[in-house]
Amino acid sequence: MRAVLQRVTSASVEVDGKIVGRIQQGMMVLLGVAKGDDASDAKYLVDKIRTLRIFADEQGKMNRSLTEVGGGVLVVSQFTLLGRTTNGRRPSFDGAAPPDLAKRLYEQVAADLQTCGTPVEMGMFAAHMQVALVNDGPVTFVVDSREGR
Repeated sequence: MRAVLQRVTSASVEVDGKIVGRIQQGMMVLLGVAKGDDASDAKYLVDKIRTLRIFADEQGKMNRSLTEVGGGVLVVSQFTLLGRTTNGRRPSFDGAAPPDLAKRLYEQVAADLQTCGTPVEMGMFAAHMQVALVNDGPVTFVVDSREGR
């Protein structure tokens, strides 16, 4: 799995003119599921999302986690994170998981975050979405579960 984690002061996702997910302080997570990913990849990302110290402490240093600041997470499925752009002008998505696997693991990440007590909002899988966010910092990280194994 590959995820883009963005520290935000607010984020929302809209489908067909209707807000389907919205958070205030917390983390926007764009999540791409790759072929071969499984529950261990989801577990790795859930742990990173909850414990990565990217929020400011009293001295302004990135020293606090999402859990410590009580922030929410907006998770949006983003298969284009698995796009390969090295050949030609059209991206190749051969590395992306098939939709049934991608949806299952995307929903597992959200459910596991909720089970841990993290407030979670979600985009709509496979829908055309309008995503809005205020990136705080800006602070943005790319996390790949395969690099953590």
